[in-house]
Parts: sequence; C-alpha cells; structure tokens
Amino acid sequence: MAMATKGGTVKAASGFNAMEDAQTLRKAMKGFGTDEDAIISVLAYRNTAQRQEIRTAYKSTIGRDLIDDLKSELSGNFEQGAGTDEGCLIEILASRTPEEIRRISQTYQQQYGRSLEDDIRSDTSFMFQRVLVSLSAGGRDEGNYLDDALVRQDAQDLYEAGEKKWGTDEVKFLTVLCSRNRNHLLHVFDEYRRISQKDIEQSIKSETSGSFEDALLAIVKCMRNKSAYFAEKLYKSMKGLGTDDNTLIRVMVSRAEIDMLDIRAHFKRLYGKSLYSFIKGDTSGDYRKVLLVLCGGDD
Repeated sequence: MAMATKGGTVKAASGFNAMEDAQTLRKAMKGFGTDEDAIISVLAYRNTAQRQEIRTAYKSTIGRDLIDDLKSELSGNFEQGAGTDEGCLIEILASRTPEEIRRISQTYQQQYGRSLEDDIRSDTSFMFQRVLVSLSAGGRDEGNYLDDALVRQDAQDLYEAGEKKWGTDEVKFLTVLCSRNRNHLLHVFDEYRRISQKDIEQSIKSETSGSFEDALLAIVKCMRNKSAYFAEKLYKSMKGLGTDDNTLIRVMVSRAEIDMLDIRAHFKRLYGKSLYSFIKGDTSGDYRKVLLVLCGGDD
C-alpha cells in the first residue's frame, strides 16, 4: 500500500563530473572572499550520491576535506548545533522505512564507533527512550498483510490501554505503533475511531505527554501521510517568531530528491500559501537561494 508520489525536485545532474565540480568549489573558496553563488550552483543542483562523489574527488585531488573547507568559508545557517535534538530523533526514526533505519544504524556505527541504540539510551529516558530504541531496531513488519481479528484486537487494546482506564498503559501503544505494518495500522486507526468515537491522535494527546507523545504522534502522522507530516514540520519551523533553521534545512535537504513535490502540494492545501512564498518571506541571502532551489518552484 505505497503512497502515490509526485517525487522530488532535485534529480541527478546529467553530464556530471565530480573532479570538475571539486575544482569549481576549491576555486570558489580560494583567495579573497568566497564565491557563494558558485558553491550553490554546484552543491544545490547535485543529488546526495553525487555530493558524496564530489567530496571524495575533492579529497583525492586537493588533499583537503570539503566539509571542513565549507564550514570555515560559510558561516551561520548551514552548521548544525550540538546537544540532543529530540525533534530530530523523532522525525528521522518515525519517517524512515525499516530498511533505511537499518542503513542509518550501520552508517552511524561506522562513523562514530558507537551504536545508535547506545547513544539513544545515554541521551534519553523512560518511555521516550523505549519508543526510540524500538524504532531504531528497524524491525517494523514491512508487508501489508491484514488480519481482521488482530486489527480489532489492537484497536480494543489501545482503547483499553488509554481512554477506557484511569492512567495509561503506554507499553501497549508502543507495541502496536512500533511493530505493525502500515496497512494494518491504518485499519486499526479506523477501528479505534469506531470503538472510542475519538481519533487516535486526539487520544494520544490526552493520554500521553512530552517527547513520548511527540514520538507517537509522529508515527501516526507518517503512517497516514508522510508528505503531509513533512509539510507540517516545515510550516512549524517557520511560523511565529524566529525560524527553526535546523529542522528547515534538514527537511528541505533530505526530502528534495524524494517527495518535495508532494510536500509542496500538501503545504499549499493545508496552509493556503505556497512553501516557496513561506521560505522567501522567512529567510534571506544565500541561505534563501539554496532553500528555494531545493523547493524547486512556486505553487
């Protein structure tokens, strides 16, 4: 039961030459001042795999690390801060497929010499920790098999674990939401509404709190409609005072090749304004230029 998708805005550049791009970048950063437009014209129009190739070519031909050089040349927005970013952990673990999560865990281990699960355990606590550990195992059922009896059972269990009793049996929510396949869960949500006369999201909001609540809501939203989930993340990163740059950059960069066109459509439908116009009004300078390239156009 895959969601139909319009796809991304950033495609693999044709006639791609990693060596050439590496030289262009080096030239843009050498000497007085930095040619930001040259950097944008290379990096913003290449897909992730191509960016990795450029990084390798840069290292082998110039003997320097591209990331380090960019960091020293470009200040501000494109550098990410330290500290535990719960929102980031939730977003990535709730929205990626089990296969993607397994790859992330592998890469994490290679890059940092520690397991993702250990770091989650040392940085979070209680039920929130348990839901992240469960998601990080990448063990969700990937089929779309439906067992009507189990659908009814899960919906009933969730109802009895929350709305029906005083206090909440949080483990039940965790078990059902972290392990069942998408098709099954969508049917559970329908059945839950029939039994309890409430939407599952409403119940999660009233029955749980804090980061645990945020994680469960993210799982439900991603199961229902991943592109709409990201549209909401982008909207919340820009509305109100100040911009949550980390979230804005992360979502724009990570979804540009995947479902940016769908995200744009949902953004317009949900908020009545185009994502493009929101970014334009909320950011400035080179930062704005790059984000608008990733956005790919106005709606």
